[in-house]
Amino acid sequence: MRISVTEAKGQLTELVRRAEAGDEVILTRHGHEAVRLVPVTPASNRKARRALLEAVRASGAAKATPGPDAARSQDFLYGDDGLPG
Repeated sequence: MRISVTEAKGQLTELVRRAEAGDEVILTRHGHEAVRLVPVTPASNRKARRALLEAVRASGAAKATPGPDAARSQDFLYGDDGLPG
């Protein structure tokens, strides 16, 4: 739903209810999108999301295999004289 800031002033309570229900509410100024109303995520969801991200990071770090660092990863392409081999 798109609505001008001027019109939204009288309907703020209803617009907040709609945003909380999942509707996309965009406020416009002079016909251009200015603001989107979105519900605040409860802290418990943020904690769960953070825990999931940490688990994914730990899993990725455990699967990483040692190898040449990025500065040396392409050395096999060049000969001792520094020219493409």
